[in-house]
Amino acid sequence: MKIAPSIVSADLTCLKDVIYILEKNGIDFYHVDVMDGHFVPNLTVGPDFIKNLRKLTNLPIEAHLMITNPEKYVNRFIESGADMITLHAEVSSSKEVLKNLKNVRKGIAINPPTPVDVIKDYEDLVDYVLIMSVNPGFSGQKFMHEVISKLKLIREIMNKNIDVSIDGGINAETIKFVKDYVDIVCAASGIFNGNIEENIKKLKQY
Repeated sequence: MKIAPSIVSADLTCLKDVIYILEKNGIDFYHVDVMDGHFVPNLTVGPDFIKNLRKLTNLPIEAHLMITNPEKYVNRFIESGADMITLHAEVSSSKEVLKNLKNVRKGIAINPPTPVDVIKDYEDLVDYVLIMSVNPGFSGQKFMHEVISKLKLIREIMNKNIDVSIDGGINAETIKFVKDYVDIVCAASGIFNGNIEENIKKLKQY
């Protein structure tokens, strides 16, 4: 199982030091939550953050675009150094954007209220699916146990070559509920609240 820290939740005043600790402890790639204040009720970072992060690491960078108009901005994120682009099935333009993306890994995400069968429409377009286990917008929310049934269903209906990722409320306790169904876990407070090194070790037990 791959571990992807939601790096925007780190202490950004000492980002270089945080990255050193994360990579020393074997994380696999960086998950960057991009929020526009419209699709989700929060604002985070843009392409310049990706550009600066790229200067500090050789690991892959995922841009999770929680934005209403990805077609306007997606190329800027790729040009800034994103290796992975994740769009949302709830955004009407996502399918067309994914069709036109080249030379990056592509993912489709769904929010907790969205039915799993929606992502079947993206099966031929993506390398992975991302299941949100909180309503996106803010770090530190509690894991929603009802998404476990979604994970089980995805494993039954999706192409086995497509990775399954989960994001939201993942920590040393909640990872136990999803470990049998996912290939990737994204964690924010589950890594950055407390001792980063110890938190990663607990996640990597699985």
